[in-house]
Amino acid sequence: MKKLKTDGSIKAIYQSREGTKVSRPIVGAIVPAGFPSPAQDYIEGMLDISEHLIRHPSSTFFMYADGYSMIGAGIQPGDLLIVDRSIEAQSNSIIIAIVDNELTLKRLRIEDGQYWLIPENEEFQPIHIDEEMDFIVWGVVTFVIHQL
Repeated sequence: MKKLKTDGSIKAIYQSREGTKVSRPIVGAIVPAGFPSPAQDYIEGMLDISEHLIRHPSSTFFMYADGYSMIGAGIQPGDLLIVDRSIEAQSNSIIIAIVDNELTLKRLRIEDGQYWLIPENEEFQPIHIDEEMDFIVWGVVTFVIHQL
């Protein structure tokens, strides 16, 4: 595959390593977002975060988002995206696409057989995919991780 340019919405791509586990203790309590409740001071067990975030290790990649076209979807510059290439994109999926040899991060909209890449920021215009464009859905974003 040729080296791909980016429209500024993708910063870097890394592949998942199969068999990599990241286990951390899980506290056996649900944290209320309303009124405080008495603390429960015990650990329920270990949780492997990769089991929850990575369904298909050999087809999962990590990317850093860049740019502001997806801020309405909660994706900020510097956020870590978990992208699964084995999932079939559906209308409303947030995807990594290659359009005319350029990577982009957008929401896929399929209406009446027409494909659109929709930004989640009104300062950016939707992209209508026509027959003359080279268009590939590279992967589907399954999780977004960002620092608070």
